[in-house]
Amino acid sequence: MKRIRLTRHAQWRCGMRGTNETEVIKTVAHGLRRKKAKGRFEYRLNFQYNNVWRGRQYAIKQVVPIVIEKANELLVVTVLTYFF
Repeated sequence: MKRIRLTRHAQWRCGMRGTNETEVIKTVAHGLRRKKAKGRFEYRLNFQYNNVWRGRQYAIKQVVPIVIEKANELLVVTVLTYFF
C-alpha cells in the first residue's frame, strides 16, 4: 500500500471536525473507496462513537477523507465527519 500523508489543511480540519490522524489513516486503509470529481477519491468508514459532539449525543461517527492518488502516496487534502 502507498504511504498515506495528510496536508496541513487536512490536519487542521481533523481537529475542527472531531476526528484525528489515526482514524483518517485507518479510513483510507480499510474504508469504502468511491471516485469523486477532478480525479479525487473519498473513503468512508464508521466508528463507534457513543459520545457527545457539540452538545448532542451520537452513537456513530463516519470519517470521510478526500484523497488525491499520486504515484508514490495517497494525499489526504481534506476531511469530513458525519455524526449519527
